[in-house]
Amino acid sequence: MQPNAPTPCPHCPSDEERTVIVSKTELPPAPYICPMCEGVRSDKPGACPQCGMALEKNPLAMRNEPECCGDGGDDEVRDLWWRVRWSAAMTVPVVLLSMGMNLPVIRDISHDASGWMQMVWATPVVFWVGWPLLARFWKSILTLRFNMFTLIGLGVLAAWLYSVVALVAPNWLPHEATHGGMALYFESAAVITVLVLLGQLLELRARKATGSAIRALMNLAPKTALLVRDGQEIETPVDDIQIGDVLRLKPGARIPVDGIVTEGSSAVDESMLTGESMPQKKEAKAAVTGGTVNGNGTFLMRAERVGANTLLSQIVEMTAKAQASRAPVQRLADRVSAWFVPAVVGVAVLTFLLWWKFGPQPSFAFAVVNAVAVLIIACPCALGLATPMAVTVGLGRGAQLGVLIKNAETLERLQVIDILMLDKTGTLTEGKPSVTEIVPLPGLSARDLLACAAAVEALSEHPIATAIVNAAKERNIPLATVTGFQVITGGGVLGNIGESEVFVGQASFLKKNGVFIDAECHARSAQLQADGCTVVVVVLNEKPLGLIAIKDKIKESAPQAIQALHALGLKLQMITGDALPTAQRVAKDLGIDEVAAEVSPKEKLLHVYQARGKDRYVAFAGDGINDAPALAAADVGIAMGTGTEVAIQSAAVTLVKGDLRALHQAFALSRATMKIIRQNLWFAFLYNGLGIPLAAGLLYPLTGWLLNPMIASVAMSLSSVSVILNSLRLRWFK
Repeated sequence: MQPNAPTPCPHCPSDEERTVIVSKTELPPAPYICPMCEGVRSDKPGACPQCGMALEKNPLAMRNEPECCGDGGDDEVRDLWWRVRWSAAMTVPVVLLSMGMNLPVIRDISHDASGWMQMVWATPVVFWVGWPLLARFWKSILTLRFNMFTLIGLGVLAAWLYSVVALVAPNWLPHEATHGGMALYFESAAVITVLVLLGQLLELRARKATGSAIRALMNLAPKTALLVRDGQEIETPVDDIQIGDVLRLKPGARIPVDGIVTEGSSAVDESMLTGESMPQKKEAKAAVTGGTVNGNGTFLMRAERVGANTLLSQIVEMTAKAQASRAPVQRLADRVSAWFVPAVVGVAVLTFLLWWKFGPQPSFAFAVVNAVAVLIIACPCALGLATPMAVTVGLGRGAQLGVLIKNAETLERLQVIDILMLDKTGTLTEGKPSVTEIVPLPGLSARDLLACAAAVEALSEHPIATAIVNAAKERNIPLATVTGFQVITGGGVLGNIGESEVFVGQASFLKKNGVFIDAECHARSAQLQADGCTVVVVVLNEKPLGLIAIKDKIKESAPQAIQALHALGLKLQMITGDALPTAQRVAKDLGIDEVAAEVSPKEKLLHVYQARGKDRYVAFAGDGINDAPALAAADVGIAMGTGTEVAIQSAAVTLVKGDLRALHQAFALSRATMKIIRQNLWFAFLYNGLGIPLAAGLLYPLTGWLLNPMIASVAMSLSSVSVILNSLRLRWFK
């Protein structure tokens, strides 16, 4: 009877070995990767050639996998479950024959007959049902890549081979091997095989749970959408949706792609992005995101981003790439693992020799048993899993909370940040300013002043420019044609209307260039800035025309987030190009520690460099193009997902919805993940540090107690599972 092997797929390569080790920059994502070893990829399920662990599905390749190929991970679970059942069934008689000498019927069986029966039942357990373990052991020997299966194979084969020789040709063994009796350890070889297979099954099931965050995100995208064409609603596969298609969203349906509402209204549950359960009102011109859930209303939407360009697809891809990266703390485990297996084999050999030479009779049998116990209990798997499992779960949970962390190194680095620099506009404020006051100089109307400023600002993408242009549109002011448009970094914008040169920007920049506003305007400007407004000056041919005040509301989440960040012990600094009085007012309202105002992008960069020191680590959070240099220079750059593409690309962390509470979650998640990693490493080191001496018989002279190899195999399996289960606690991080 054989396990149900998956039917070969005509779309997949043949059965020859196709597992390779590649560089991080090579080719498209492979269907299968190793969770422990960086760069190991394969186009079919199997074992890692380095550590021997089962390969698992690569989230980056899941979407492109042919449906005919099935789920290799599930196939392996089914295969292991089959092996556990059969090996357990065949091991029960071995254990009863070995340890049930006083049971009815069994006590009537002679010693020799019992030994032969044990061999008959134990041999298929070791070599047939347990063949995958031996195959990985043999591969590790051939490739000289020693791993946990090297130790398991040596232990099981040593116990089985010793028992066979003791049964078939006891005269081949030294007198100390039997000491008048024949000690057999078929039950140890069989039970260890069963327990290792069971441990592999539990570990595989637990590891599948570590990728649940990405799978849950991928499952958010519906398979079909209602395409509206020529007045008809046609159910269409989402993969066939094109940019510009009009889609109908019915109550309770998931939004298939990113787009814009064109007709109707509803409330949309965006908790997959924000973690907030309160639905958001969506009306005409509002943006909607694929994977979010429509409420009770119905509306039409126009597809804007489809396929791999949707926000949900980008979140999945970014998180999967991050999970495949390695944290610097992993280097410690890598260094230890490099010499761990050879060291354990050396300890096992030393244990064997010491017990054979100095142990009680039968000393040779004791030597074999204790050496086997050392080999079995010393599992490097727990050490190797300590970091990648926690990183995988942590990054996945971050994605569910709307915090995209670029790689494992960033996740680790976040925990050491002690200075957080924050841009103002779009980071602390909503980034949707509006004009609150227009102050023209005598002889000029507010309408003319606004028309002059809006004409030039219409060519700019800055939020302040948008506010001025929107104010002109609301008043139905036509915009003149502008030529020679320029953006003056850290100053403002410049353009020509006819023969006249118009500048709109900061008074401080004008002052540096010899252009001054009168005392009355200056006083009014100071008053507006003290109220938290941003004030720009409009200049025509180097003569001031007046002021325009713009105010940007502080984000509702900002006060709570700032308080939470302070509670983490972070020092907060606001770095902004806005005027000092305006920045000081916002900082005072939020309780920010320090303010640097009227700074250019270059000066923001200098602030980051100056703050970074030997024992100081800086994070910078911003959303604009002018923040990109500072984001790239900081130890950790944090971009608002609502900001510009340049800022997001420059950052190591992206807050999908630009919610500052997610900023606190990013820091807290990093600390929680690193705490789990330290616990895992501590447990792995402690487990091996205590387990190996106990297995070697360190306590025997004092207590007469020895560690049975079967108990060692239970402990070995549980060590790996416990590390994974500890990592899974991050799934419930809030």
